[in-house]
Amino acid sequence: MKDRVLYTLKLTFNVEGDTARKILSTAWLFKIACHRILDRSKDLRDILVPSKIAWIKMFKEHAYNIIPNKRYSYGVIYLIYGIWESAKRLKIDYNNVELSDWLLFQHYDREVNGNVIRVYEDGSALVTTYGYDGSKDRILVRAKPNKGNKELLENIIKSKEKYMPRVVVRDYGVRNSKLYVRGEIHVSISYDFYLKHAKKYTEPKGSLIGGVDANTDRINLVIIDENGKLRDKKTFWFPEVTARGYPRNKAWSVIGMRIHEMLRYAYHHGVSVIVLENPEIIGRLRLFWIRNGERKHRNYNWKVTIFRNRIIERIANKAPLYGLNIKFIEPRETTHSKKHVEIMTKYGLNKHTASAYLIALKSIQK
Repeated sequence: MKDRVLYTLKLTFNVEGDTARKILSTAWLFKIACHRILDRSKDLRDILVPSKIAWIKMFKEHAYNIIPNKRYSYGVIYLIYGIWESAKRLKIDYNNVELSDWLLFQHYDREVNGNVIRVYEDGSALVTTYGYDGSKDRILVRAKPNKGNKELLENIIKSKEKYMPRVVVRDYGVRNSKLYVRGEIHVSISYDFYLKHAKKYTEPKGSLIGGVDANTDRINLVIIDENGKLRDKKTFWFPEVTARGYPRNKAWSVIGMRIHEMLRYAYHHGVSVIVLENPEIIGRLRLFWIRNGERKHRNYNWKVTIFRNRIIERIANKAPLYGLNIKFIEPRETTHSKKHVEIMTKYGLNKHTASAYLIALKSIQK
């Protein structure tokens, strides 16, 4: 799957004072530039072509006038280009696209020893920043990798692996009369490099098939054999993450643990292939939203769909660590059908477990 070519490590940081001010101003300039390019591309939507090079030629001056750095300005254009491309793929009216509430700045591609955001083995990063007056500076941000990624980060830096860096602002405000910023430095590397250094098992223990139905509060796993016979089923719950005000980072940490539990269970119960619904929302779509009048278009719950797709993407990224292969099927073929009701009745399954069964079954049908 093309959208899974990168794996991203997250390095958390907390800064205050002048360092916080410089990170925040750079993030706001980057976002202002994104708004400018989004608006300009809407005005020119009838002549836009699917080419990053064409977009660079068309919009580079508009972005550079706001954030005067080639790598950052190209990063702006690549980001908006990805949104335009994604909107086309989903047949969304590009005029209805709006940027959601995020603050970040990023390089536009992977390189060795990041130029504008250079990450070191200990997780700290040398970051190029810009003030609202156009002033430029280089600051050292003390960050640390998430649990389990320290050795992987060291391997990236030592081996000169190319990476694409991004600085994400998660929270900011005033504390003890000082401005503070809490955020993450993202280090995106090739998925092949990630597998090479993080794989737990080289091959599966059996030849069974695991169908997975991902939801906002659970992951349902159903295991079948090559003839479609139901061999096992198990649900991995995380209802606490749906509570209002539950911390986002903590939520994804909990979900991550359930994903690993599910994959370990599948591996030790003889599964060789994990079957998932093909995510129709690609990663860049998390950076925009649809105007109020469009959010319920065709009763499509975008927020839930994006959340589910993130879970599916994470399962797809982690499954090869356990020697499990991934297969995708079209989601519209697994729910709200006569077959779905029949499976629920025949095996006494709830709707989510029945969906997981049909997902697995679809993978072996001709």
